[in-house]
Amino acid sequence: MQIVRRPLAPGEADHELIWLAVSLGGLALASTWFALQLPWPVCLFHSITGHPCLTCGATRCAIAFFHGQFFTAWKWNPLAFCAYSTLSIFDVYACAVLMWGARRVRLVSVTSEEKDFARVSFVTLLLVNWTYLLVAGN
Repeated sequence: MQIVRRPLAPGEADHELIWLAVSLGGLALASTWFALQLPWPVCLFHSITGHPCLTCGATRCAIAFFHGQFFTAWKWNPLAFCAYSTLSIFDVYACAVLMWGARRVRLVSVTSEEKDFARVSFVTLLLVNWTYLLVAGN
């Protein structure tokens, strides 16, 4: 696998613009939801089983994260905390790239073994996080 910095190629999808718009749109939607004091989402899995699902605590994690209560956010859902942190860093990168027309970071020459490793790592992270949620009783 190689990580390269290069200009956006002609006809290439502008991932920075797309994902920045998606993340900011999601933030706007969530902010509007809470500003209108709409009911909290109900976890069907938790309602039926009494156990936390893979994403239990992600909403509470997001609220704590955006209030700057990072340790509390981490305790609610470590994987969601890592996702929100990564997304925040990506959004700063995307804004900088779009404002200054800087080179884009891209992964190239990813082998099938590296893709398999990424998939197994992702599933392992989900399972470890879910185990944490079950033990912590979130």
